[in-house]
Amino acid sequence: MEIKDLAEVNAELQEKKERQDTVDFKMVTFSLSGKDYGVDIMNIKEIAKADKFTYVPNASGFVRGVYNLRGDIIPIIDLRLFFHLPIERRDEVLENMLIIHIEDRVYGTIVDKIDKVVGVNSQSIQPPHPIFGDINIKYISGVVEQHGDLYIILDVVRIFSQNQGEPDDSQRVISEDQSAYYANNSENSAGAPQSGFSDNDLAFIKDGLAALKKFYAGPLNEKWITERLNEWGKSRSMSNIQLKNAGDAEEFLSGFYSPHTGKFWTDEYAYALKNILPEVLSNNIQVWNPGCGKGYETFSLACILKLRYPDGRIKIWANDSDILSISNAPNMVFDIESVPEYCRTFLVKGRNGYTFNTMIKDSIVFEYHDVTNPNTLPDLDVVVARDTVSFLSAKNQDDFIVEITEKLKKNGVVVLGKNESMPSSGWKSVGKDGISAFVKA
Repeated sequence: MEIKDLAEVNAELQEKKERQDTVDFKMVTFSLSGKDYGVDIMNIKEIAKADKFTYVPNASGFVRGVYNLRGDIIPIIDLRLFFHLPIERRDEVLENMLIIHIEDRVYGTIVDKIDKVVGVNSQSIQPPHPIFGDINIKYISGVVEQHGDLYIILDVVRIFSQNQGEPDDSQRVISEDQSAYYANNSENSAGAPQSGFSDNDLAFIKDGLAALKKFYAGPLNEKWITERLNEWGKSRSMSNIQLKNAGDAEEFLSGFYSPHTGKFWTDEYAYALKNILPEVLSNNIQVWNPGCGKGYETFSLACILKLRYPDGRIKIWANDSDILSISNAPNMVFDIESVPEYCRTFLVKGRNGYTFNTMIKDSIVFEYHDVTNPNTLPDLDVVVARDTVSFLSAKNQDDFIVEITEKLKKNGVVVLGKNESMPSSGWKSVGKDGISAFVKA
């Protein structure tokens, strides 16, 4: 029998205590069906909440769908369903998610409750045993006790492995050939161009445009989005149809914008717009130009209005939420060669270049204003909002339509972007020559 003296026993106890006090493993802890679990913090990308996931056809039962995480389309795995645990799902309640990365792959995992970060000494982690959980032991890397709480540490690498290969393993996460991390039973091969698309593809495109470019689908632009997706899909593979970053979103929108956005309108465009301006019943002509930007288009509009209504008292309410642009717009100075011919008659020369004359300047009220907020505009003869409304949320787009419906005078005209249109009910198109314009029916 080995007999240890007191000093040796004390030394061993001190060494054990030092090992316990040394933290070399950290985990994010959470609960599933009342039990405590942990995941190596090195596999955690972030913590998030979400409630709306896009349905994935033909996916495994534990796949709740896919989610647009700041432009990245990731699969969402419900760990409760994965481990066949009871689940109480409530409508419109944000789910707690751990965003997990395994090498270059990212997944969202739904859990009941996310607790805290716990640090332990790795030597205190014990091998798994079936009595410690209701889940398959092969998905447990160990168990550890900390301050009276027992944590089951999940082996997320094993759970999300794309190549587990066991014959009886039915719990496989979305495979590589299920492009963009979602399942699809299309007859098209993964690398073949496709000309059609599913409702899920369209939903992803809409979500991607909103997240990456603040461009929102609505009645004013949905026809264009659908046509653009058909065109987009013809030259792309199934794995490449979704928008993965801001560059993809900008490329998708490349054909959306109206001509001469943010610039002076050309003579041809300006006179085409002049030809659809309405007959007015009063010499007081009220115009709203939301999203006026730096003012180039507003000055173009002011000149054309003056040519159309030479005796009219014109007032343009030019609004934008970019305070710097609004502040600088009234005082812009131009090189006469940069100004189109129809505007030049309204220019005066100064020491630093050309500016618009007092008549044109006085006809414009440049104001900082967020179009989503109420305004006190008078009844309107003309509204020019090219490529502006599509960057409002769906609700704000509806509010915009209601507002101009109420404020537009009889025979008043609304000019939108070339790929935007008013609802077919209650509005009549009067546009031509590439200009999208509408009057109340």
